[in-house]
Amino acid sequence: MTAVEDRHGIHPDEFDEWTRILARTTESVRLELIDGMIRSTVVPDGDHGRIIQWLIRICMQSRPELWLHQDQGLKVQTYRNGRARPDGSLAPSEAFVGQGEWAEPDQVLMTVEVTSYDSDTDDRDRIEKPRAYAQTDIPVYLLIDRDNCVVTVHSEPDGVRYESVHTVPFGKQITLPDPIGITLDTEQLKEWVR
Repeated sequence: MTAVEDRHGIHPDEFDEWTRILARTTESVRLELIDGMIRSTVVPDGDHGRIIQWLIRICMQSRPELWLHQDQGLKVQTYRNGRARPDGSLAPSEAFVGQGEWAEPDQVLMTVEVTSYDSDTDDRDRIEKPRAYAQTDIPVYLLIDRDNCVVTVHSEPDGVRYESVHTVPFGKQITLPDPIGITLDTEQLKEWVR
């Protein structure tokens, strides 16, 4: 595993083969390919899962025509040479049917990440993924940051970065802009942090 993590410039097809091999041998690690570098994350904890459940319920009540798909791999970045596995992707319920492990993100309205308690969270969730999702023109990126007890909404992708970034502490309301149009009351998030 260490040799794979240290490699730069891996081709997406080679990465796809690595993920197939790893999936047969372990369920405790998830791999992503961002900026040509392989990133690994541990399987989320119970509070992480509860936050996703909370968000699924809100999305279903507010936008029943959409679904928050969990852990669907997406082809990201300018030329779709990256592979990201967001904690959630808000899209029509049939958006990924027949697409396999790494889907085209064209129907994704929002990606969601909930920070994990690991050493790569800062680079991965706060720097690399917002850039990758903006390059892919995903309209909204929602980061639920358990380390800093804040929610950050990135919107208005320009093909390089998100032009609008709005952050509030847990306990405040924040509106997910169009095309989402949902307001989140983040008070309950205080219960699911260390």
